[in-house]
Amino acid sequence: MANTAHALHILVKHKEIAEDIIKQLGKGAKFQTLAKKYSSCPSGKKGGDLGEFGRGQMVPQFDKVAFKGAILEPHLVKTKFGWHVIKVLYRT
Repeated sequence: MANTAHALHILVKHKEIAEDIIKQLGKGAKFQTLAKKYSSCPSGKKGGDLGEFGRGQMVPQFDKVAFKGAILEPHLVKTKFGWHVIKVLYRT
């Protein structure tokens, strides 16, 4: 079982925007470019890069995807902060 994960994310207020971002990713848009354009999280300036983090460091909904969701695929997650598009790069 992995104890750490490395992920990118884009945080937006509305589900429709998050869904549109996922569509753009499906058409070949670069995650980092979209993060810089849309994300309201300070990590957006770094292309959405959250770096490596441990299990339990993120809110439960985010943590679940980070440690159980498919790697390198965009996931849509709702938390108290808004809507996240999450891309897990790897787990260790």
